[in-house]
Amino acid sequence: MANNVFDLAELRKLIDEQAAVPPRQPEKAPADHEALTFPPVVLAADAELARMVPTVPLVADAVRLANWTGSRQVTAEGLLPAADAEAAVAELGVAASRLRLVWIVAVNTGLLQILRGSASRGPLPAQLTVEATLEFWDGVVMDVLDRADEGLTGSAVVDGHLAEMLATIYSVRSGVAIANLARGILQSHEVACAPGAPMMRRLAASLPSELLEALSLLTYCGLVEQTASGRTALTPLGVWAVRRDLLREGHDAPTAAEVQVFADLSALELVEALVRGAATQSAVAGWLERRSPEEAAADLVAIAASGTAGQRGAVGAILEELGPEAEAPVREALDLPLMRRYAASWLHIRDLDAPTLSPDDHTWIAVDSLAALMYLSGPLDTTEPPEDLIKLVGEMPAVGHPDTVAVLDMLANAHDDQAVIKAARKAAMKARSLAHTKLG
Repeated sequence: MANNVFDLAELRKLIDEQAAVPPRQPEKAPADHEALTFPPVVLAADAELARMVPTVPLVADAVRLANWTGSRQVTAEGLLPAADAEAAVAELGVAASRLRLVWIVAVNTGLLQILRGSASRGPLPAQLTVEATLEFWDGVVMDVLDRADEGLTGSAVVDGHLAEMLATIYSVRSGVAIANLARGILQSHEVACAPGAPMMRRLAASLPSELLEALSLLTYCGLVEQTASGRTALTPLGVWAVRRDLLREGHDAPTAAEVQVFADLSALELVEALVRGAATQSAVAGWLERRSPEEAAADLVAIAASGTAGQRGAVGAILEELGPEAEAPVREALDLPLMRRYAASWLHIRDLDAPTLSPDDHTWIAVDSLAALMYLSGPLDTTEPPEDLIKLVGEMPAVGHPDTVAVLDMLANAHDDQAVIKAARKAAMKARSLAHTKLG
């Protein structure tokens, strides 16, 4: 899916509309590489999934093609000669438009092995273990998705947004109406490609029929099926394969069992798991479902009010999932020195009465956010442009954050921009001097 266009803001919007989850707060459209958190799914048992693989029409055709091919010569490109391809279509009943995909799947998954210009049959799925069968299925799906750049579905627009379409269907287990899929693709295409009004009108007219053809192919590939209500949903094999691909792309796509592990933790245990990287944001939703917003917010505020910057960062991420129902405990946090700025920001974003934050307050929050990185695993990753970070570094000593010196030392030792390093060292000296002055 890496070569397909993700418009994450539109995908989030469509997921929310279809699943009827509480709306998120307004935010800037995220960068294409930002990870998404997907709803937990229930996977079928591995043995059950493995039994389904040979019944997928594409796999069944690939096996039949491998058996039919036996041992024979292939072209320099590793394909069947034209006469053999015509014979395969006629004798096997495989659609001519799908023969190339079937052949590629057969070769890439080892059903057919090509050596020195000759094809020969490899092991069949029925001869594989459960684990090997699922790896075989993963390879089949990767072959299918990789063909999007070559005109997999016959629709350039659908192929260009195939990844986000499958991700949307994955997110809505009850299925998605075809009209909503078409609308989501058009919205993403307009944002990503800016084709102009005339082209958008033509696409809007042609896309429904193109989408039906694409879904027919994805059904043939074993990825989607129609629900009783006429919506499009992923098959059990489709859920397994799309989740595997989302994980490869760095997205948070948990199973229900993985999320359940965190649901009964205390607030402190959840926060610590988030800081350590043992839990992802997907664990938060299950945890919040077990508690009232007021109870959850009160417990979280208590942790952040006396905790580390890493804990405050984790608490802030959880609080962002809560709506105005949590106002009372968050408002009480206005009286807590380490939480008042976060509380004011949280209230303001939700259009609730809140004190105005000063420029120094915003700088303090920036220092706290950078300080949180010291508690997280992984390399230093700041998204601020160097010139903005240099300006911020110069403002840090004056705001009185307890971790100012540690943050400046971290930037001086770990940042890859020499101008930032120099500014951080200078600001650290100033911060130390101010601290000594206050002590004196």
